[in-house]
Amino acid sequence: MRSLTIRRPDDWHLHLRDGAMLQGVVGDTSRYFGRAIIMPNLVPPVVTTQDAIAYRERIVAAVPKEHSFQPLMTLYLTEHTNPDDVEDGKNTGLITAVKLYPAGATTNSHGGVRDLDKAMPVLERMAKIGLPLCVHGEVTTPEVDIFDREAVFIDTVLEPLRKRLPELKVTMEHVTTTDGVEYIRSAARNLAGSITTHHLIINRNAILVGGIRPHYYCLPVAKRESHRLSLRAAATSGDTRFFLGTDSAPHIDPLKECGCGCAGIYTSINTMSCLAHVFEQENALDKLEAFTSLNGPAWYGLPCNEETITLVKRDEPVSFPSKIETDAGIVTVFDPMFPLHWDVT
Repeated sequence: MRSLTIRRPDDWHLHLRDGAMLQGVVGDTSRYFGRAIIMPNLVPPVVTTQDAIAYRERIVAAVPKEHSFQPLMTLYLTEHTNPDDVEDGKNTGLITAVKLYPAGATTNSHGGVRDLDKAMPVLERMAKIGLPLCVHGEVTTPEVDIFDREAVFIDTVLEPLRKRLPELKVTMEHVTTTDGVEYIRSAARNLAGSITTHHLIINRNAILVGGIRPHYYCLPVAKRESHRLSLRAAATSGDTRFFLGTDSAPHIDPLKECGCGCAGIYTSINTMSCLAHVFEQENALDKLEAFTSLNGPAWYGLPCNEETITLVKRDEPVSFPSKIETDAGIVTVFDPMFPLHWDVT
C-alpha cells in the first residue's frame, strides 16, 4: 500500500501549555488533528469552568487562521472541586472530561489528589451525569518502584474506585504496561485507554542505553520491551477500547537537559508518520483509522470528523525538524530512531 485516506484524526491527550509555548506548538497539532483533549495542568491549573473558558479562548486565538481545530477542555480534579461547577461545565458543552492527577505523579501535578475519598462528591456526580474521568494511572508512594506504579495503581486505586462507582466512565490515559492493556480488555464496560505514539516505539533502553538521553524521558516512564509489544498489539487490534492520545508534552531544551530534567516528549509534528510506520510494521494499516479517528469519538460520544487526510508513502525519507523554535525557547522533536517514509498530504 502506497496511499491511505482516513478520516481526520483526533488527539485524546495533549499538552499545549500556555503563553509563548502555546503560540509555538498549537499549529503542529491543528495542522493534522481535528480535535484534541487539552490537559489542564497549567500553573495555576485549570480547576473551574471559568478557568477552562479563558484557556480555551487563548487556544482558539493561537490556532493559525487556515486551520480548523476544536480544543476539548478538561478540569483538573482537586479535593475541593465543586460538583455543581463540573456539571454546569458539562451541560454547556465546554467540559469533555475531568483529569485525575495523583499528587506528584507528573509535571505540575503537585496540586492533585492525595486522598481520593475527599474527591468522591464530584466523582459521584460525574458518574451520575456521564462525564468521563481521565486518569494518570500511577501511584506516587516512594516505596513503589517507578516501573511498577501503573500496575499498583490499578490494584489499589482504580479497581476499588470502579467497584465503588461502576457507572463512572474512566479513561486510563497513556497506558504503558501489559497489566494496563489486560485490565482494560477484562472490563465489560465503562473503561477505555489511550496509547501514546512514543510508547509504541521506545522502551526503557532508549532512555538509558549508551548514556542518559533526556528527550526520551516521559511519565509514565517507558517500560521493558514486552510491555511495548503489548501496547502495539492493542493499538493495532481494532479493539474500540484503545485510541490515540499522544501525550505530546513540549519542554524547552534547558529544562530537559539538566540535572533534574522534565518529563515529556514532543510528538505532535510527526505522530501520524510515526503511526503509519508502526501500523505498517504490524500489517495493520487497515486499523490505523480506527485507532486515530474512530474509537476515540465513539468513546467520548462525539461524531467522527467528516474531513479526511491522506498518507502517502514516499521513496525518500520524509524530513521533519529535529527542533522547533518558539518564543519560549527551543523544543526537541521526538526522534523515532528510524527513517519515516509516510507523509501526510
